[in-house]
Amino acid sequence: MGIKDSSEQKIKDAVQLAKASDVTIVVAGIDEGEFNDRASLALPGRQEEMIDRIAATGKPVVVLLVGGSAITMNNWLYKVSGVIDVWYPGDAGGAAVADVLFGDRSPSGKLPITFPVFEGQLPLVYNHKPTGRGDDYTNLTGQPLFPFGFGLSYTTFTYSALQLGKSTIKAGENLNLRFKLKNSGKFKGDEIVQLYLHDELASVARPVKELKGFQRISLEPGEEKEIQFTITPEMLTMLDVNMNEVIEPGKFRIMIGSSSMDIRLRQIFEIQ
Repeated sequence: MGIKDSSEQKIKDAVQLAKASDVTIVVAGIDEGEFNDRASLALPGRQEEMIDRIAATGKPVVVLLVGGSAITMNNWLYKVSGVIDVWYPGDAGGAAVADVLFGDRSPSGKLPITFPVFEGQLPLVYNHKPTGRGDDYTNLTGQPLFPFGFGLSYTTFTYSALQLGKSTIKAGENLNLRFKLKNSGKFKGDEIVQLYLHDELASVARPVKELKGFQRISLEPGEEKEIQFTITPEMLTMLDVNMNEVIEPGKFRIMIGSSSMDIRLRQIFEIQ
């Protein structure tokens, strides 16, 4: 009461600026904190409406998202040219974001959480247990908007030639693996390669995949490197039905990729 709502005029001003500009950068964000949970993961207030009206000008739009948790974007995502989630970037955040926007630095961050299409999908995690059921809903996909480990770059990366040191190991042994990673694009960039494992048949239900390792690799355009991982006994240890730590014999699936859903290389090894 007694507070004048100037949001409509501010949106109109933003639209006029967009019409006079070559590219529009919209900074949007969320309110969060202790005892400040969100029932809706959409951008609060009239921010989505502002993005829609600016995108309707026909000019390219880049949305910068500020916040520390997931945001639903399905209402406006496909109307804009790009989205950068800057999280809480700190004192040097402005310069860092400018470097990415102007192409002086290729983005390389990967999501540490899963972004849903809609809140009704929650909880939504990449390392869920197998259910024996379909994942989809009658009126919505069961897949996330952006999966755990997702993140785009201005360049592209090619994975190839996965080789295992052994195809069979004993419990307690290490397993070394290597593969080739190539920057197949036109710009220098960093790729965060991700190693996932899955126990093919265990005495208790195990996740469909689990992140067990990652590396940040910097490559010039056309450059190729050999990447190595070591699978240790700790990575293969699980709790059995009696809550004892064990390494069970059987087959394990190795998955290497750019995100939890973008798996580029696969291989099977066995513990005897």
